[in-house]
Amino acid sequence: SISYQRVEDYWAADLNVTIGHYNFDTIKYIYFGDDTVAFEALKAGEVHYRREFSSRIWATGYDTPAIRAGKMKKQTIVVNRSAGMQAFIFNTRRAPFDDIHVRAALNWAYDFEWTNKNLFYGQYARNGSFFQGSELAASGLPSPGELALLEPLRALVPETVFGEPVANPVSDGSGNIRPQLRKARALLETSGWNIIDGALTKDGKVFEIEFVLVQPGFERIVAPYIQNLKRLGIRAKIRVIDPTQYQNRVTQYDFDAIVYSFGQSLSPGNEQRDYWSSAAADQPGGRNVIGIQDKAVDSLVESLIFAASRDQLVAASRALDRVLLANHYVVPQWDSARERVAYWHGLRHDPPM
Repeated sequence: SISYQRVEDYWAADLNVTIGHYNFDTIKYIYFGDDTVAFEALKAGEVHYRREFSSRIWATGYDTPAIRAGKMKKQTIVVNRSAGMQAFIFNTRRAPFDDIHVRAALNWAYDFEWTNKNLFYGQYARNGSFFQGSELAASGLPSPGELALLEPLRALVPETVFGEPVANPVSDGSGNIRPQLRKARALLETSGWNIIDGALTKDGKVFEIEFVLVQPGFERIVAPYIQNLKRLGIRAKIRVIDPTQYQNRVTQYDFDAIVYSFGQSLSPGNEQRDYWSSAAADQPGGRNVIGIQDKAVDSLVESLIFAASRDQLVAASRALDRVLLANHYVVPQWDSARERVAYWHGLRHDPPM
């Protein structure tokens, strides 16, 4: 744990940007090695505030005496912010993940609607943009500003870039995704993958994929996805490893698939080079974990960084979003427009402005 004590004569206490903040004489942060223990500490009153990230715990874990007695409050808060992209990402430095048809097929095999209904208690929406939740996300047909950036790159990008943004497949939530799997199989066959002796095979090599995880809680999310992949003949497995080993493998790009998040602000800039540029693809420990090396993406990233106005920034961001989506670099996961918090009755917060 670590404790912070308020400086009573803090020089900026009366500035308009700090009024209403830093009201406690002492704040203590307690670090737990196990989330279950941390949650029990909240229920026991040893911890007074928790930001909840687990949909399962939020739906089933808060039926406690403190909640029923009104001593602890459970609240969802609507937030307006750019969510970026959380997704299963694939290492395009490796075959077969360097194939756009293979990556598209992997998205068709993911049943988000069933997952949201059965594992997340309906609390999430599917992420459909690398700039989710902001005006920077692509929508509709490309604007004139976007077309001015995209037309010179027409020979370098999928034709779908010039239509509606590529959307995620949608199931009925029943768990029966045979139509989606047929689409996935057709995409795989386009790239020469066929079922031989029950296994998806190309040039004598069986399609295998390993999901490397650092959070054991993701096993229950990946496991149903793996069952769908196996129906396609893909040999898929999960490997959960400790944080140090995980970081080393990500740093050296030693993985097939991982869960990764690309955070975005409302004013993106130089960090986009780190995320997507060819120059960053082979830098150990870099943020271009996907390994994207695409001249069109490089061009759009530079257009975004050197945008001379807000309108140009928005157009460049939307054009980049279209190209990233059209290349199927990720299998998008989920997002929520609400934060989930629980806190004891001694705390309160002002309503949003």
